[in-house]
Amino acid sequence: MRLLRNKGPFYIQVKNELKERIIQGKYPKNSLIPPEPVLEKEFGVSKITIRKAVELLAIEGYVEKQSGVGTKVLDNRAISKLSKGQGFSEYLLSTGYTLQKDKVKITKVDITDHPILSTFFDSECYCIERLYTLNGEPYIHFTHYIPGYFSLPVDPEMFKESLYEILHEKGVSFNRFQDEFGVDIPDEKIANLLNKPSQPLFQRTRYSYDINEQLIEYSIAYYNTDLHKYVVNFNV
Repeated sequence: MRLLRNKGPFYIQVKNELKERIIQGKYPKNSLIPPEPVLEKEFGVSKITIRKAVELLAIEGYVEKQSGVGTKVLDNRAISKLSKGQGFSEYLLSTGYTLQKDKVKITKVDITDHPILSTFFDSECYCIERLYTLNGEPYIHFTHYIPGYFSLPVDPEMFKESLYEILHEKGVSFNRFQDEFGVDIPDEKIANLLNKPSQPLFQRTRYSYDINEQLIEYSIAYYNTDLHKYVVNFNV
């Protein structure tokens, strides 16, 4: 495939082409995509470009790198709406950073008396906590709340992949995302995970709605912006 400089960064073009092949079934679910040297030769790009493209596919939940085996296709279905967080991930990778998912914890919590969650969901919901590292340093802590009527996996390893892909498998079609931004002091546990005890941190609150305007996800993210500021890119 010929890549064109006026079509944007090469790693994005490679990622989009590989993603299209996965969705179309050329690389079936549970199969391995071609190894790096083969892709380097096909696209005429460097190893770094291929690795960035594959990293993005992994962040979006389409593939998983398996040491000593190769890169395995996890899912071949497109999500109709993706979060803005994917654009931020792409930005970080394009500027030479490594963004990785680290610790994951999932629990089911009673929210009957919770002042906020009880207004969104019924008596219980899932609480999924995820920590992201930037170049190996704690960078973002996410707390996602998902309605308890979903039958979600209990294995934390499953949530190292895309949460939106998992919800898509449960039949969710996202219609819109609403993000709110502010500054707040997280609880002690989160602050310590981010190495920022008792300090105000940049906060993003997200509301994710399905096509029936039902709230499917309520999440709170804290960013250690001393490592990198939160960036929003606008295309014109």
